[in-house]
Amino acid sequence: MITGELRSKVDKIWETFWTGGLTNPLEVIEQFTYLLFIKGLDDVETKKEAEATLLGVSFDNTFNSEQQHLRWSKFANEGNSEKMYEIVQNEVFPFIKKLHNHKDSAYAKYMGDAIFKIPTPLMLSKIVDGINNLELNKDKDTKGDLYEYLLSKVATAGTNGQFRTPRHIIDMIVNLMKPTPEDIIVDPAAGSAGFLVSSQQYLRDNHADLFLVQGLKEHFNNNMFYGFDMDRTMLRIGAMNMMLHGVDNPNIEYKDSLSEVNTDKEKFTLVLANPPFKGSLDYEAVSADLLKITKTKKTELLFLALFLRALKVGGRCASIVPDGVLFGSTGGHKSIRKEIVENHKLEGIISMPSGVFKPYAGVSTAIMIFTKTNTGGTDKVWFYDMKADGYSLDDKRNEIEDNDIGDIIERFNNLDKEVERKRTEQSFFVDVEEIRENGYDLSINKYKEVVYEEVVYDAPSVIMNRVKELEKEISSGLEELERMLEV
Repeated sequence: MITGELRSKVDKIWETFWTGGLTNPLEVIEQFTYLLFIKGLDDVETKKEAEATLLGVSFDNTFNSEQQHLRWSKFANEGNSEKMYEIVQNEVFPFIKKLHNHKDSAYAKYMGDAIFKIPTPLMLSKIVDGINNLELNKDKDTKGDLYEYLLSKVATAGTNGQFRTPRHIIDMIVNLMKPTPEDIIVDPAAGSAGFLVSSQQYLRDNHADLFLVQGLKEHFNNNMFYGFDMDRTMLRIGAMNMMLHGVDNPNIEYKDSLSEVNTDKEKFTLVLANPPFKGSLDYEAVSADLLKITKTKKTELLFLALFLRALKVGGRCASIVPDGVLFGSTGGHKSIRKEIVENHKLEGIISMPSGVFKPYAGVSTAIMIFTKTNTGGTDKVWFYDMKADGYSLDDKRNEIEDNDIGDIIERFNNLDKEVERKRTEQSFFVDVEEIRENGYDLSINKYKEVVYEEVVYDAPSVIMNRVKELEKEISSGLEELERMLEV
């Protein structure tokens, strides 16, 4: 979440768009994103230049010697707003549209129909100045937080499921799953590609040597990351997001993941997702392969079936699911839980507090972690009752000290130490036999034990005497006040 001064600055830029005639929120977000992307290109180039100078090496530059005037740091300081507008409209924008010439690349696909819509030089000048004043924190995913805040202004966002998963939740899930240089990672409901961005950063931080191996480097840039969505705005944002983070050719594609059009089967080794939970679909709109796994119209159950189909044997999945998936009593709910428990290896259920997705949604959710085996393997399931994520659980989502994320990662990475934990503690194991006996119910409250402490109250006569004493004090005080008023 962005707050305080940064939020006020963003609102001011938004107001500039609005008063300048751009009143469609999605168009505002697109134009805002293009300019952030243009600025980001220059920031990345500047960083590369500094590193190359320090190390005395050459680097692959984005701007050649004749294109230096197209850099943000150059045209943003152009004193003449008319001249700046001409450069951005006639040179910079065509430049970014053709930046990735590979016609099949995600970037080329979704930038091809991008249109520069800022109508006047004065408006562009104000927006450029506003973006220069944002002071985005490069150590955090402030751009992602910015997208989240902008999307909150879109009236249809709740219906379309266009809410970005909070960055700290994404990073927690990625750190739980520990992507490897050989993984093939997919998010079938990618949005702005948050899970993919976090995964590539994890690999850079923990497997930097992969860039020294030609095969792994090519895999990283071309065949490791897949993201699907049905919103071209999100696809554009996702493609730009990945490219700015140094992934040359991510497979960001327009695809209805649940339909017959999606034929992906045993293709990926890691699924990271927070799929939309938008209710029900018609059976005719759903891939027949998915209905064989669970006969249901509910998207949250169909996505789990999709993950099982799309994963290779041995592939892993971490997905956010609404709590209803864990305890729902319909045939579809029970069948998908039974499928995962009996035919694959369910490893963990992390119950998250309902405020994690506020202010946009108050639904209770959990993270389901499993491995595709086709031969079973679930012997006991690890449960964790997450109570705090480092932010208040109200609409304001202010930072607080209480935060279970570090503890969750530490415990999941050392499950052998969890065996003796009791059901009264925040995390514990449940044997698969007990889960079977409970109809494959996976809600933590089904297994967590609550210790009740006896509270001893004073006798009624003692309480009544206290009340009488209070009444005497009040009466005495009133009499004293009356005497003072008579004087």
